[in-house]
Amino acid sequence: MSTKKIPSLNRSRSGPQALKAFFQTGNALAALQVFQNEVGDIFQLTLPGFKPVIAAGPEVAHAVLATNRGSFSWRPAGDPVARLLRRGLLVTDGELHDNLRKTMMPALQRASLPEYIEFMWRNTDQVTARWEPEGTFDMLVEMRKVALLIFMRTLFNIDFAPDMERLWKPILRLLTYISPGVWIFLPGKQRFGYARDIDAVDDFLYGIIRQRRSGFGMSNDLLSLLVSVPDFDDDLIRDQCLTMLIAGHDTSTALLAWTLYLLGNHPQVMREVQEEVDHLGGQPPLIENLDQLPYLEQVIFETLRLYPPIHTGMRFTTDEVELLDCRVPKDSRLMYSIFLTHHMERFWPDAEKFDPQRFCPENKRGRLPYTYMPFGGGPRNCIGAAFAQVEVKVVLARLFQTFEFHWDPSAVHPHMGATLEPRPGVPMLLRRRNS
Repeated sequence: MSTKKIPSLNRSRSGPQALKAFFQTGNALAALQVFQNEVGDIFQLTLPGFKPVIAAGPEVAHAVLATNRGSFSWRPAGDPVARLLRRGLLVTDGELHDNLRKTMMPALQRASLPEYIEFMWRNTDQVTARWEPEGTFDMLVEMRKVALLIFMRTLFNIDFAPDMERLWKPILRLLTYISPGVWIFLPGKQRFGYARDIDAVDDFLYGIIRQRRSGFGMSNDLLSLLVSVPDFDDDLIRDQCLTMLIAGHDTSTALLAWTLYLLGNHPQVMREVQEEVDHLGGQPPLIENLDQLPYLEQVIFETLRLYPPIHTGMRFTTDEVELLDCRVPKDSRLMYSIFLTHHMERFWPDAEKFDPQRFCPENKRGRLPYTYMPFGGGPRNCIGAAFAQVEVKVVLARLFQTFEFHWDPSAVHPHMGATLEPRPGVPMLLRRRNS
């Protein structure tokens, strides 16, 4: 085992300046990039009560997600994510995780996606029907509405529109509850200030579980699969429903909003997307014609590289491990940065540039594994990866069939919330086509 020490914040010349920039702007990603550029791809933050090891690059990701994954566990019970999701798929290990994943996978695998596509574009139409023929709308807000309706209709087989307004703020506050913030420094933080929001969402989820157990709405959707397992009680099903609701809709929201932001800032790319979508001839996006949108797919992949919704993976070492010739002690919090990996110049030349051509077929060949991992990797890669990619493609195609979009210039920065999202929002000037 190597005895090399992990470079730490208090030995970094740029540490004070980077921390000052972080607390002034809230842009933790910029601070992490400063540290990485100075001390390398593994370093330790040394703050009061919070000393995580930060690491980036394909070697680390491969070790954590595949070859050495037995030496890492998910969040301990003290973190808000685990307290909220309890025994949810994202925060369980071992046999329980494997059983849950096996049960839920049929609703999310590619073979199930064709039956969801009509719901995806119809729910998009449901939201955009309320848009004025010409006006400015915040795409971060509007895409959340779309993502929530699609998630509920496809995976729970319910119409969420009647409950949207009532549960909108509780869902947003739960996202805040699990976002990086003061809880990192105050690990004893409990439900204070969020109990009412948790109860509101729980009441809704337990209600639809009871309804489904009665036989109402039974189909092949995710909720029906869960209630059909005799050993799964309501509490365990609630944990999976909340996990998928939080993780599923928020990641799609961020990806849709970032894609529209990047297209708005690159008019030529937007025109190429528009022309490609127009080749569908006005026919709604269907499983038969999605393969006619390869450039839109490249745009989505490049957006995922620049702004991966799940920007950081967190694990805890159950043994002493070696990463990048450094010894990481047992019981360390390890944060492997997908964002930093996606911005490493040696794997992504001119890494800060938005360039969808990176993902054309000839450029994808020869790429090193684990240099691109917006959906994680290894046996525990994102269970909803295929669903999300189809969903975003369908929604964007439908939007460009219906509207012209123009960027309303404003300052936008990446915010490390439950996902990496554009703040304060993505205002777009839009005009309904053929109106």
